[in-house]
Amino acid sequence: MIMRLFFILLFTLFSLNSFALQVGAERYEHYLPLLKKQRVALVVNHSAQTKSGHLLDSLLAKGVKVSKVFAPEHGFRGDHDAGAHVASNTDIKTGIPILSLYGKNKRPKVEQLHDVDVIIFDIQDVGVRFYTYISTMHYMMEAAAKYQKTFIVLDRPNPNIAYIDGPILEPAFTSFVGLHPIPVLHGLTVGELAKMIVGEGWLEESKSLDLKVIPVEGYSASMHYDLPIKPSPNLPNAQAIALYPSLCFFEATSVSVGRGTALPFQVYGHAELQLGKFSFTPQSIVGAAANPKFKGQRVLGVDLTKYESKGLDLKWLISAYQQLSSHNIPFFTHAKFMDKLAGTDKLRLAIEAGDPQQVIEQRWQRPLQHYLQRRQPYLLYQR
Repeated sequence: MIMRLFFILLFTLFSLNSFALQVGAERYEHYLPLLKKQRVALVVNHSAQTKSGHLLDSLLAKGVKVSKVFAPEHGFRGDHDAGAHVASNTDIKTGIPILSLYGKNKRPKVEQLHDVDVIIFDIQDVGVRFYTYISTMHYMMEAAAKYQKTFIVLDRPNPNIAYIDGPILEPAFTSFVGLHPIPVLHGLTVGELAKMIVGEGWLEESKSLDLKVIPVEGYSASMHYDLPIKPSPNLPNAQAIALYPSLCFFEATSVSVGRGTALPFQVYGHAELQLGKFSFTPQSIVGAAANPKFKGQRVLGVDLTKYESKGLDLKWLISAYQQLSSHNIPFFTHAKFMDKLAGTDKLRLAIEAGDPQQVIEQRWQRPLQHYLQRRQPYLLYQR
């Protein structure tokens, strides 16, 4: 009982400490001098919040010349569904051009950077390799190196920083949902990852990058951190963010992960076979799930809203595969996409071969140890 109370107190203290954090964007004294008389482009979305409001508004109020904003997947306001086309437009409030970095224009064109001296990246990440904000950062870093622009990362905490797990991406499976040879749960902030990208020579550009990272003040990897704003439409809360690394693999299967409900990435199920006792009916939701899997159909599955997730867990994926396969219902309906998410085809093939979860996970333990050593020089926070 005493030990339990100790951990509750420790958790409470860490939670309280999170309110005292200063994210990189709020540490103006460290980067405003770099913006003096410079033309600035922001790579941001709705998550670029400071205590005084959105970063764009804060910088304009301080006299910074922001020439344009580049927006990632889900758009500048974070109100587009995954994979939805995001058009370039103009911010109604400020009149500043908003240029999409999703769809066909994932990399900025040279003419979009001719009036830019400094690029600032400030987007809340969730510490998962296939969450595409870090791919957008990578492409912008390459452009900054190629056209000799200063690149500043305003760092934010990683809500999944405590976990390093999953297969390391193999080069043959590189895609927009996986650009780096890191595990599914990489345990880095975007600032640390940016340093690793440069340090390991992962940029496809021979010119050096002028990279500057503004760390989070008062942050350590042992600190619990709940995001103050949802990072994308279908990660509405801490539970969804915690389960996302495990449940996202269902996106490549015939199983629903609750898109089109109030519980995306917190439930899963199938309309043709009862995978559990929990029932849900996906519906079209503007900005979150235009055409969800099993739209309008009753789905029976599993409710994980109360489950205490601790990193990557394959048991639900393996269980659903076994149940559907035993009834001759297709499971891996998008095998190539599954392999891109996993960063390898070995995970899918192992599940299809009936390998036990423990055996599958054991295979990536040695590569993970090598990764832990490789990332060590780039860490900014106490582990």
